Amino acid sequence: MAKFLSIFTMRNLLVLSLALNLSLIMRVFFDGEKQGFFSVEQRGPSMAEDKEAHATQRTLLSVSSSSGQEGMEKVINLDHGDPTMYEKYWMMMGERTTVVIPGWHSMSYFSDVKNLCWFLEPEFAKQVFRLHRAVGNAVTEGRHIVVGTGSSQLILAALFALSPKDGSEPMSVVSTAPYYSSYPVMSNHLKSGLYVWAGDARSFNKEGPYIELVTSPNNPDGFVRHSMVNRTGGILVHDLAYYWPQYTPISSPADHDLTLFTVSKATGHAGTRIGWALVKDAEVAKKMVKFIELNTIGVSRDSQLRAAKILEVMTNTTEIGSSDSGESFFEISYHLMAERWRLLQAAVNNGSMFSLPDFAPGFCHFLQQETHPQPAFAWLKCEDDAVEDCESFLRGHKILTRGGRSFGVSPKYVRISMLDRDINFSLFLKRLSIIQS
Repeated sequence: MAKFLSIFTMRNLLVLSLALNLSLIMRVFFDGEKQGFFSVEQRGPSMAEDKEAHATQRTLLSVSSSSGQEGMEKVINLDHGDPTMYEKYWMMMGERTTVVIPGWHSMSYFSDVKNLCWFLEPEFAKQVFRLHRAVGNAVTEGRHIVVGTGSSQLILAALFALSPKDGSEPMSVVSTAPYYSSYPVMSNHLKSGLYVWAGDARSFNKEGPYIELVTSPNNPDGFVRHSMVNRTGGILVHDLAYYWPQYTPISSPADHDLTLFTVSKATGHAGTRIGWALVKDAEVAKKMVKFIELNTIGVSRDSQLRAAKILEVMTNTTEIGSSDSGESFFEISYHLMAERWRLLQAAVNNGSMFSLPDFAPGFCHFLQQETHPQPAFAWLKCEDDAVEDCESFLRGHKILTRGGRSFGVSPKYVRISMLDRDINFSLFLKRLSIIQS
């Protein structure tokens, strides 16, 4: 009898437990239904209007959440354009960009022996063309893709390809100041007899052929650039590493003879070390390929496959119909950059010690709206008469930057990366405000 009562009690307890759980679930469901927790999300004009506000709110939360986590003694290194800002986005994308490469894959030097660029992975080429079509920032028809180990190798390959091998003297290489700080070093480091750095394009007056490097938007100051010398015998190389909608309005597809892009600034994957050139002239492309062949015997096939997957996912979030998901890489990055620039301008305007360039807005055909340039670097000027060297002044406050002399201009200017992690950017803003207080 006692055994029966024990079993009966356990069964009753089990039934009672199930009944209570079911009752609780139903209550949560009906209460939630009344409050809209389980309602189907409706897409319409209100969502489009709220998209920018939501993205800005996410950015504010991201920046503010990192405030105060580090002491003011930390050295903030904003000298390099290391694009770690994008880590959060790619973490959000989870396993979508994961690439598994079997041990027997990519063992050969050759990717596509029928291609002019024989070490170019077909899948990478496919995704490059697809991305440019989606963004509308470059003409790809009638172009050859030359892949390189970042755009730095491609710049050297272009100089090699465009310089005459039997010239009586080295080809002059120029760019308008403030120019990318690596241009002089890259041109002169190997002491090549083919080309030599000849300085600021504005003051270049030497007769004869020359190569002009046109960086647009410009690194370091962010302005849109065009060729400056415009003389007979000149050859142009357009470095468009930053011609993406998060940095500048996409006004039209770039249509040049030789154009350079890089994964590092487009997606943030600097460590992948992949860049590409869109080259109109097949002979120039062949010479660039030859340089890379002699320099590194091609480009990592594994890195190309990883880059291809990243570009594929990025384009998937970009194409018409996909951006409604709230995952568009360029839309999210645009709002993040806009918020960072808003915060920096507020910090600078809080005093009179510093100034930033003024940018005119332009219509962005990708975002279908008027946008302001928001460069990957801030071109900051120390306005205080007592400060002659802005780089040294900020270093005294444990902020590492790159000074104007590296870019061929006054040391009153410094270049500051806008692409670092939230914690470093937040600390930088704090320290800038303290300097001016």
